[in-house]
Amino acid sequence: MRYDRPLFFMKNRVRRVYPGGALFAGFYGDGSTDGMYPEEWIASPVKALNKGSTDPKEGVSRLRESGEYLDDVLKEHADEICGGRPLDVLVKTLDSAVRLPAQAHPDREFSEKYFGSVHGKAESWLILDTRPGACVYFGFREKMTEEKLISVIKRSETERDAWEAVMNKVPVKPGDVWFVSAKTPHAIGAGCLILETQEPTDFTIQPEYYCADYRLDESEMYLGLSLEEAVKCFDLSAYGDAAVASGRIEPKTLIDSGRFKLEELIGFDRTPCFATFRWTLAAGAKTRFDPGEAPFVCVVTDGGGEIVCSGHTDKLKKGDYFLMPAAAPEATVTAGDGGLTFVVCCPPEAALPPR
Repeated sequence: MRYDRPLFFMKNRVRRVYPGGALFAGFYGDGSTDGMYPEEWIASPVKALNKGSTDPKEGVSRLRESGEYLDDVLKEHADEICGGRPLDVLVKTLDSAVRLPAQAHPDREFSEKYFGSVHGKAESWLILDTRPGACVYFGFREKMTEEKLISVIKRSETERDAWEAVMNKVPVKPGDVWFVSAKTPHAIGAGCLILETQEPTDFTIQPEYYCADYRLDESEMYLGLSLEEAVKCFDLSAYGDAAVASGRIEPKTLIDSGRFKLEELIGFDRTPCFATFRWTLAAGAKTRFDPGEAPFVCVVTDGGGEIVCSGHTDKLKKGDYFLMPAAAPEATVTAGDGGLTFVVCCPPEAALPPR
């Protein structure tokens, strides 16, 4: 097994309490239909937190070439893969056929206090595809207090629309970008295929009793916390249009030559936790990754082409993804006849771009 060229992975679908996955068919080209495995965890060293799971590796990716689990490989080959930098990022695609429970994720301080982790769960979304009526719920419509929030939580046991009534509903379309800072109240609505980049945890406080027809228990809602502790994971300072505006991101064009476009989707100036960049190449156009820029995760979101590294050529198509290891020398990416678009998801301390 070599660690000086892109590392590709086996399919890694993760079980959740919500149905979805049909939009994977168009993205991965694999005939997917809606079911209870609506997430693909990409180059993941992170274990999923699923109630009742007996699989200690659930959520962890396996290398396509060797079948080894990424977390084990990182222990043995950390220098070759990470080059002294942490791979502290989790990338996934998810497709929701229903609205997910209203939720918030902890910041680092909350995570350290209650979960003994140095990582919270700030995250970003790139909308890849949608079904009719696709939307997200982002922030509260009006000023919220902890007392009102607890009332909403309790009412959600018998009132299925209790949360929807107090949150901002925002239609979305392919290409939209959102940043979900830690503690932001939110819910992904039905019909969203999303490329999500986040801190490397599965911590979610989701104090709503139902996800469609599935009834959550308190361990799934509060992760072992009390109701009073859990509500402190929600930032109540922003609401209305200001809350929505805090999450909307306009991609920043860094280079546009006509045949080659490089955009910053989420920059390190917004969060120290990760960054994401999008490359768009016309047919036959080339770009490169230089030594010292890795590790990072690359996801092909449209078109096709190839990547040449260490004398080895890998074909690329929509839905492919790989982890670029630190030991890789210069790599060249060339777009095919239909052009090529890919997103690079960078952990902290990454060196990309400029180009």
